[in-house]
Amino acid sequence: MKKIVAFLVVLLVPGLIFASGKEVYVFNWSEYIDPAVLEQFENETGIKVKYSTFDSNEAMFAKLKITRGGYDVAVPSTYFVDRMRKLDMIEPLDRSEIPNLRYLDPSLLNKPYDPGNVFSVPYMWGSSAIGVNAEKIDPSTITSWSDLWRPEFKGQVLLMDDVREVFAMALRSLGYSGNDTNEEHIRAAYEKLMELRPNIKLFNSDSPRQPFLNNEVSIGQIWGGEVYQANQEMPNLQYIYPREGAIFWVDSMVIPRGAPNRENAHIFINFMLRPEVAKMNSEYVGYATPNLEALSMLEEETRTHTAVYPDKEIVEQGEFQTDVGEAILIYAKYWEMLKTRK
Repeated sequence: MKKIVAFLVVLLVPGLIFASGKEVYVFNWSEYIDPAVLEQFENETGIKVKYSTFDSNEAMFAKLKITRGGYDVAVPSTYFVDRMRKLDMIEPLDRSEIPNLRYLDPSLLNKPYDPGNVFSVPYMWGSSAIGVNAEKIDPSTITSWSDLWRPEFKGQVLLMDDVREVFAMALRSLGYSGNDTNEEHIRAAYEKLMELRPNIKLFNSDSPRQPFLNNEVSIGQIWGGEVYQANQEMPNLQYIYPREGAIFWVDSMVIPRGAPNRENAHIFINFMLRPEVAKMNSEYVGYATPNLEALSMLEEETRTHTAVYPDKEIVEQGEFQTDVGEAILIYAKYWEMLKTRK
């Protein structure tokens, strides 16, 4: 790796790093890192974190396309890692500068979206399934994605404001893969979603737990980590894995092409993989950590929360998102129609 001219001293104190670098520009999802972690990083390294957020992979992707050289670390989801590496939008990692990779769960590495993890490092992983307000709906009556279409749920359903999440749900309900690239199947999913329109109260992927907490919706699509967070205030919000299978994803840390502070980016990524730091972040955001050492440090109540850490059988029944290539244009066309047509 071409080194930035900087003096770096690593003390023989576990996890303690001092560097002369000035800043690192981080682009992450909303509410997706413990602020105390950023403060700790700055205090230990002397590197100032310039932190920005996005609320969808599409927004992140569009901004990185425009602002090449504007960010040092970004956190795309599984299928966007695949797309971005194919488009030469992210840089290979210098693994020698990320020794904390050793803590990661091997089962979440070397996936088709990034063979050998040349470009990406898992940050969090999780699922989207069905959230149910048990005070208003009997959870035992909800077993399928198709239950969202029941007429008694008119005006009560939440969907993600995310094209791939929503279409994956509809495709799975039709018996297709959530990564389908066949336009006939995608159109069939669109038509099925149009039938759902009377039930849809709103789309939200920024903080989908909030409409439940506000009693705006009673049932809908939600991420497991959001249910974990909501349960602190709303224990009656339950998470149900549909029989067609949940949708799984991994959010990873990458270094965008042209990053101005590559050395600091590696320092930041390695810091985020420190077990005690990964534990802090996992507890704060409510999503599953891929860090095995951090997982062992979590409270039993967290480690056994099924919305965050499902059984192996549930994971195998579901499906991880992958890149759909040029078919994303088909998805985008029908997504626009779904959002704009009455």
